[in-house]
Amino acid sequence: MALSDKYGRTIRDLRLSLTDRCNFRCFYCLPSGKPALARKDTILSFEEIFHISRIFVSLGIEKIRLTGGEPLIRRDVPLLVEKLSLLKPQLKDLALTTNGFDFPRYAEALKHAGLDRVTLSLDSLQRERFKEITGVDALDRALAAIDAAKDLGFDPVKVNAVIVRGRNDDELVGFARFARKKNITMRFIEFMPLDSDQNWTREAMVSGAEMRDRINEVFPLTLKETKRGAGTSWKYTFADGSPGEIGIIAPVTDMFCGQCSRVRLTADGQIRTCLFSEREHDLRSLLRSDATDEQIAAFIESCVYQKEASHHINDKDFVQPSRTMSFIGG
Repeated sequence: MALSDKYGRTIRDLRLSLTDRCNFRCFYCLPSGKPALARKDTILSFEEIFHISRIFVSLGIEKIRLTGGEPLIRRDVPLLVEKLSLLKPQLKDLALTTNGFDFPRYAEALKHAGLDRVTLSLDSLQRERFKEITGVDALDRALAAIDAAKDLGFDPVKVNAVIVRGRNDDELVGFARFARKKNITMRFIEFMPLDSDQNWTREAMVSGAEMRDRINEVFPLTLKETKRGAGTSWKYTFADGSPGEIGIIAPVTDMFCGQCSRVRLTADGQIRTCLFSEREHDLRSLLRSDATDEQIAAFIESCVYQKEASHHINDKDFVQPSRTMSFIGG
């Protein structure tokens, strides 16, 4: 069985937010300090998350990525991972996205529980700049998280950097050098209009093509695959055979909506069929109304069928989502 939308896209990837809280205040997400958080009683319990995940997997979801906010703020995440691992082999991939602050403390338990992959954040290699971007003096912890993931055999280890003109775009080559040294996949993401202050401007965005070209001038790149498929990034290897990999994620200038295979569930139980959806579908209320699994499955199928053809960032009448990335789940 496979979930599909009215445009014929097969949905196999669930991004599952565990919390809307975060211990960073990155300027491209939550620069204003304390966000308007969901009430505690609206946040899905781990039992509810597993229940819903089991239904999603029965409908053809093959990949689950745990996100936030910062997911490791939730207590006992390794126990949830262990529970979700029971959905294998139908569930083919169980991953986590984290800012890395607490990852070294939980890394071994997460690996033992069945986590397959981890994606970490690293928006600067300079201590003071890292603090300016994230609001936290934690570069050492972010770097330790990458080392912990490597040491425990997570493969691949992906590291995300949101590139913003005038803030960290001068580190592109340095990041590429870091990827070569550490043998990691360094992924560069275009600045998107998902910040809580809604200060995003096109001028501040560095296009994926510009990122690639600036790296390529110093470290020539070779396109790894000629088709992106349902993935979000164009993948490059280093032409000189050096270890490491570069990924370019360009949702603004090189949108991948036509092949999108993803759906999102917020921490408070709302289905979002696009990162930039203006509409959410209330799965939590249905779940808590003692609905049967069949009714929940039918609701999920109906929501997915309504998935948008594409986002509208480049339209003149684009409306930024009312909830920021911290609420939606990356």
